[in-house]
Amino acid sequence: MVEITDIQQDKDKLLEIIIREAYFRGKITLSSGKESDYYIDARRVTLSPQGVYLCARIMLDMVKDDAIDAIGGPTLGADPMIGAVGVLSLQAGKPINTFIIRKAAKAHGKQQQIEGPTLEKGSKVVLIDDVATTGKAFVQSLDVLQPMGIEVVKSICIVDRDEGAKEAVAEKGSELVSIFNISEIHKP
Repeated sequence: MVEITDIQQDKDKLLEIIIREAYFRGKITLSSGKESDYYIDARRVTLSPQGVYLCARIMLDMVKDDAIDAIGGPTLGADPMIGAVGVLSLQAGKPINTFIIRKAAKAHGKQQQIEGPTLEKGSKVVLIDDVATTGKAFVQSLDVLQPMGIEVVKSICIVDRDEGAKEAVAEKGSELVSIFNISEIHKP
């Protein structure tokens, strides 16, 4: 059984990985359409065994006191973390269901937009994603879940670029919390 302990040490290791493997300086256009002079390629973290393990441990610690039914988020950014969260929660003896939100409902099969165990009206969930800039992916996820009567207890990202995501998510009735703020990574 895995204990969720010494989270500060996990955060320190994760920060080292982000800075070493995922932080790049140079002009780039972000998914929000904004141009930036730096980029955080979070998949270089979440698709590495140690990176995704640390993300999942920290995120599980961030929700340990929340009464929730599931953890999930938008594809593709959340996908690796969702798998790791599911496995680590089971190993810790506190299994939690997970789900993935597609950008649009499938055109075939059951034509679902949310994949995973069925979320019922009144379910309480946590949304996760990798990097938040404007909060677009979180807002789109909230727009899918809220009309279904699903309460998003909180939204969690690895890095908040501090460019409006927190405010956009708050306008939709959820709190955005991050493992790291961009000031801990990017030094202009």
